[in-house]
Amino acid sequence: MLNKLQEAAKKYDEISYQLTTPEVISDMELYKKYMRDHKNLTPIMEKYRVLEKCIAEIKEAQAILADKPDADLKTLAEEQLYDAKKKAAETEEELKILLLPKDPDDDKNVIVEIRGGAGGEEAALFSAVLYRMYTMYAESVGWKMELIYFNETELGGFKEVSFMIIGDGAYSKLKFESGVHRVQRVPETEASGRIHTSTVTVAVLPEVEEVEVEINPADLQIDTHRASGAGGQHVNKTDSAIRILHIPTGIVVECQDERSQYKNRDKAMKVLRSKLYEAQLREKIDEVASKRKSQVGTGDRSERIRTYNYPQGRVTDHRIGLTLHALENFLNGKIEDMLEALATAERTEMLNNGEF
Repeated sequence: MLNKLQEAAKKYDEISYQLTTPEVISDMELYKKYMRDHKNLTPIMEKYRVLEKCIAEIKEAQAILADKPDADLKTLAEEQLYDAKKKAAETEEELKILLLPKDPDDDKNVIVEIRGGAGGEEAALFSAVLYRMYTMYAESVGWKMELIYFNETELGGFKEVSFMIIGDGAYSKLKFESGVHRVQRVPETEASGRIHTSTVTVAVLPEVEEVEVEINPADLQIDTHRASGAGGQHVNKTDSAIRILHIPTGIVVECQDERSQYKNRDKAMKVLRSKLYEAQLREKIDEVASKRKSQVGTGDRSERIRTYNYPQGRVTDHRIGLTLHALENFLNGKIEDMLEALATAERTEMLNNGEF
């Protein structure tokens, strides 16, 4: 770990110097990159300085004790040695977490897709519940949300809805939400009062830049059509909705929220880039997942990750075995405890595998 810290310190000093050079200051993109790297390394450097201070205090106390001091000085040196060793051990554990390999996508905005699965209309209605949940969470942490596409049912549910969440670290927080979400409740459409089980699939994709995914315009089939839906203000009377087919992969994306065809095309291309990027990363993600017992962070859309049980008022995440008995609050966007527990489980798994 000490070697990694020394390498990080060297890199930090180099970045700090580069941020003062005219070449970097005059290049906004380069400056932003260096500032981002500087921000990521700063917490490590702060803890490293604490560790260095502890090591110096340990050496000082050991030197005093080696000289066989009088009783009072010996007591002070022993107290200093004990406190410094304790602080050093705590700091080392904190540094192990800070030195864990960082997902390069963690700071990115996200594109979220929610689709009704088994359960028909009930699944569509619960898709709308999850959409509201993520929207309320985004608002609570100061993130911005932009609707991309929706296919609404007559009862107000969503067969499919996709949207972008714009905010610092959005992907780091929401990436564990990908998978199958199961709901157990008495459907609004059920007259006999029987509990039904339905499923909804959630996919969370990092937003990627054009330079990260190269798309050949010749590989695209772009069609325009009128926005569809159950009615209301979102339904357009002009052909502004966009559907893009990526011919080599068969991936289809749609956007209909904006009144402008150009804006819809821009949003649809963002979704397409993210889906192509995800496909490129899938092999790497599967390789990492195969080395771990935990399923946290694999992003497997076919995996049942969570159950929302209305009669018992609970929500259970099956990957980490965590149950929260506060379903109403959870569905009102208070999901931070679950997100943090998932992130902690991922960090623990990485530490156990010696990945720091």
